[in-house]
Amino acid sequence: MSQHNPAISKGIDWLLVWLYIILVSIGVAAIFATTYREGDSIVQGFLSLKTDYSKQALFFIIAGVLAIFILLTDSKLFTATANISYAFGMVLLLLVFPFHTEVMGTKSIIRFGSSFQLQPAELCKVFVNLALAKYLSRIETDFNKPKAQLIAIAIALVPAIITIAQSETGLALVYFSFFLVMYREGLPAMYLIIGFSFAALVVATLLINPNTLAVILTVLAIGAIYFLKRLIKRKREILFLIIGIWGVCVGIQRFAVPYIFDQVLKPYQVKRIYDTIGKEYVPKDAAAAADIAKQTAGKKKEDGNYNVRQSKIAIGSGGFLGKGLLSGTQTRYDFVPEQRTDFIFCTIGEGFGFIGSSILLGIYFLMLMRIVTIAERQRSVFSRCYAYGVASVFFFHIAINICMTIGLAPVIGIPLPFISYGGTALLTFTMLLFILIRLDADRQMVLR
Repeated sequence: MSQHNPAISKGIDWLLVWLYIILVSIGVAAIFATTYREGDSIVQGFLSLKTDYSKQALFFIIAGVLAIFILLTDSKLFTATANISYAFGMVLLLLVFPFHTEVMGTKSIIRFGSSFQLQPAELCKVFVNLALAKYLSRIETDFNKPKAQLIAIAIALVPAIITIAQSETGLALVYFSFFLVMYREGLPAMYLIIGFSFAALVVATLLINPNTLAVILTVLAIGAIYFLKRLIKRKREILFLIIGIWGVCVGIQRFAVPYIFDQVLKPYQVKRIYDTIGKEYVPKDAAAAADIAKQTAGKKKEDGNYNVRQSKIAIGSGGFLGKGLLSGTQTRYDFVPEQRTDFIFCTIGEGFGFIGSSILLGIYFLMLMRIVTIAERQRSVFSRCYAYGVASVFFFHIAINICMTIGLAPVIGIPLPFISYGGTALLTFTMLLFILIRLDADRQMVLR
């Protein structure tokens, strides 16, 4: 225990602690609503540790013990071990390759026995956040220089690349949320503009005929040259810049996007993206068709949009006030696949309606705003960067998961923080939050 902070309650932000308890309790209740069967003994179900809701309750207890341990830890430990923990995380990620167990298409899980499994890609978000905060808070780090920016980007994206190699694209995308931390610390907005422009160009490539899109890009380039002709006369470099941007955009839509969709993404992942934008995906060969068939084997429907459609039906059927915790038909009778994990939000939507869903989103909004407020009151750059990392990861998970359940984002399989079933996810989110609470309790210290 830290000598400078003898009481565990000293400096603790209790609002965040209570929001955490409320969210995890909602999660256990939602998992109970989806997995409880009529006639079963509720008490026995919780005590048996064989039901999903009893396992999640056990994870809650374990997470609580972990949270207390973190609150009793000296804040300096997190800065001292940030780089070591990052290296440990990379080793865990690499150990997945020889020791993984394939679960629902992903090869990112290590299984211990019959009841315990670990997903290092989930846990590594904590280690990446600590390492990035450590690097950005170093006195010798000049984040205005491209070298420092590239090192920070590498810290975030190396685990993402390894995770993609483990067929876990959804979790890999979460690591891109750390760009928001870098942006707060001075990363030029141009990086974000390029990123969003690339995403928009990918979507446009999927929605518009390639030849038509090339013509549109050419017309836009000619228009830019026409309207900037006076400026171009003074600065010839602008003309070359416009031509260069046009060439890059055409190259991306002609070569980069097809390569990503044919060589990087799995056929079933491509199909999910096509389903989201309302287009039919035709497998390019027998191997691609076999991959899609493998992913849909044993499911109620081979229609890739089935999950999302049933999820929207469940949320819509909840109406304004909802049907009640154990009265939902879509979620109680397994019409929605993965409803205890990826699609847990539809359980809340059906059971508690628009009001319940709005309250949940309000709790999340309050939590995110509180984390940002905490970030801005830190004296230490390390603590501020770490806090923004927590906010960024939570925001990404919340936004993508909920958009996924209502058909606004592809189904990429990332959990809803503190709500979705899963021990690794709950422990990871708990570590992220309570390390922040511990750092905030010592906010008058300058940590490096």
